[in-house]
Amino acid sequence: MSENATHHVVMLPWSAFGHLIPFFQLSIDIAKSGIHVSFISTPKNIQRLPKPPSDLSHLLHLVEIPFPSSLDSSHLSGGEATVDIPFDKIQYLKLAWDQMQNPVKEFVSKLQPNWIICDFHIHWAVEIAQELHVKLMYFSVYSASSIVFYGSPGSLRALTSPEVLTSPREWVNFPSSVAFQRNEAIAFYQGAYIENVTGVRDIDRFANIIEGANAVSFRSCYEMEGEYLNLYQELIEKPVIPVGLLPPEMPERRLVDESWSKTFEWLDAQATKSVVFVGFGSECKLNKEQVFEIAYGLELSELPFLWTLRKPSWAIHDHDSLPLGFCERTSKRGKVCFGWAPQKEILAHKSIGGSLFHSGWGSIIETLMFGHTLVVLPFILDQSLNAKALVDKGLAIEVKRNNEDGSFSRDDIAKCVREAMVLEEGEKLRIKTREIAKVVGDLKLHHDYMEAFVKFLRT
Repeated sequence: MSENATHHVVMLPWSAFGHLIPFFQLSIDIAKSGIHVSFISTPKNIQRLPKPPSDLSHLLHLVEIPFPSSLDSSHLSGGEATVDIPFDKIQYLKLAWDQMQNPVKEFVSKLQPNWIICDFHIHWAVEIAQELHVKLMYFSVYSASSIVFYGSPGSLRALTSPEVLTSPREWVNFPSSVAFQRNEAIAFYQGAYIENVTGVRDIDRFANIIEGANAVSFRSCYEMEGEYLNLYQELIEKPVIPVGLLPPEMPERRLVDESWSKTFEWLDAQATKSVVFVGFGSECKLNKEQVFEIAYGLELSELPFLWTLRKPSWAIHDHDSLPLGFCERTSKRGKVCFGWAPQKEILAHKSIGGSLFHSGWGSIIETLMFGHTLVVLPFILDQSLNAKALVDKGLAIEVKRNNEDGSFSRDDIAKCVREAMVLEEGEKLRIKTREIAKVVGDLKLHHDYMEAFVKFLRT
């Protein structure tokens, strides 16, 4: 056994796939360096993860810890991740995790790892780490720009009104427009600052972890967010380590599900960089008005598009999800695909030139990796902060939203998509996104970040 193999890290991600997957990717990279990793989640979540590399089976351990049998799971309806349950029930998922404190503590006590690397929700990891003399690290799957916006733990707790969140923060000492719109600030404040069924506000969970952590790591790099990473280290006075962007491996077409062959044949027939990819993932639950407005905007744009759409809960059948006659009217230049989609393989296709999406951090990385122009339409949590940071850097066009109710228009969807894809005024954007693709897709660069991160873990 190598000297490195005596090191052991426990990973504790939040039960959302936008968190589970980056934690899983980070686990694989840590294990590749010869460090043992125990990745803890619930059985259903572990079963839905990709298969880890077989040559790491002696180093990467997927640990299933079920929710306690005493848990009243009626609110979760058998779900174990945010994608399985309505947005208003997610507080019960945090409650379920809080009831896992004892089995997690028992596991850590037996293992005696060097580090616990945790997500924002497990505030009690601080207590476990201190009691068992294990070092604790917060790993942010969010961008550094969004976390800097929240500020230090003291600033987080001092906030008394959502109005403060509608302007760039006073501690940001460089040009930045990162802030919420009024409706977004109110929604964030209600979700994070109002006590929920767990008895612990989200903001206190996060602040406790930052205060109790020995270090903070980000899925980021200095080339993308240097000013924010440096500022956050100043704000919290602790080591802040970027692990790199964890760019996904370049996908191979042959791995794509057979049912997608006709769609890829259609993409093959389109001109290079001519198609807009449209996708809002599984966490954004769009209402009927929002989906229809996007549809009408795509129709008005008169550009080729590929839209991956999960049937919303308000639609009985797939075709109910779209305006009457939409598919027929746009059939010569667009495709709508329902259900799961091989997003990385789609984004890697030569005919895709732009993306209309929610601006979640993981999707930003995937999209920029291929040099696509970004049209951002944020819906939840950090997405709107990411959108502002991208616009600041000249890397995206943001669809305008009403400040009071967050509504948007089909005309603005069409205008933004056309500017990003074909109009002359979007040329600077197209050049910038091609340039940043060289950074996002630079595997050696991100490997170097990972090596530095692993070195930190071993100290």
